[in-house]
Parts: sequence; structure tokens; C-alpha cells
Amino acid sequence: MYLVTRLDADLSQRNGTLQTSYNKHNIIQHIDTVVIAYYNHLPVGCGCFKAYDERTAEIKRMYVKPENRGKGLSKQILAELEKWVLELGFTKIILETGIKQPEAIGLYSKGGYCQIPNYGQYSAMPNSICFGKRLDKR
Repeated sequence: MYLVTRLDADLSQRNGTLQTSYNKHNIIQHIDTVVIAYYNHLPVGCGCFKAYDERTAEIKRMYVKPENRGKGLSKQILAELEKWVLELGFTKIILETGIKQPEAIGLYSKGGYCQIPNYGQYSAMPNSICFGKRLDKR
């Protein structure tokens, strides 16, 4: 929960009171598909996913502490999540990030994700940007 608390604080700082409308979509108590990155034996990054439908997984709660960014940790977390998603039989990943998160937008764009129409709970949220990616079973 330490990293999620840091993520929530970061998002609140970036988005102000608007963040409260997103909080209900970020509940992770029942998600057990979590990847945690460690640096010098300390947790510094995380990400998880949940089933969106039978073929699609949704990436949630991606975060790397600011002082540990630039080391490729977010790419490693995302790669591990993608591998796990494939192992469970999903063929597509979707995710939502915010317009005030240029690091995340860059990560997903460089990782082969394409912007898609805002989906589900994010469809009416103009500060959201949604991405998707089809996965190859290699």
C-alpha cells in the first residue's frame, strides 16, 4: 500500500480536486495480479491488472517513485504485466491515464500502445486518455 499511497498523492497533486472523481475507479483490494519493482531491496514501483472482459485485461495503478524514474523500471513492470496477461489467455490490454501524466503517455506510446476512445467509466472524463494494445502469443 506504500506505493499506492505515493501514487494517490502524486495524482492528487497533479489533478487537484478532480482526482476525487477518479478514486472510485482505483480500488485494488481484490486484485492479486500485482508486480512490484525493487531497487536496492526497497519497493520503488508497481503495476497491476484485472480482467475487463473475457479477452481483455486492464492495466491499473502503474507507478514508479520519482527518484527512481529514468532507470527503465516502468518498462520492466509493464513487460512483466504483459507477459502475465498473455499467460492467463488475454489477447488485449487497455488502460487509462491522465492528460497531466506525460511520463505515462510516453511509456505507453513507446511500448506499442495506441490511443483508443475513452471506455467505460472514463468515457465522459475529458482529462482521461485511454490506450490499447493487442498481444502476440509468441
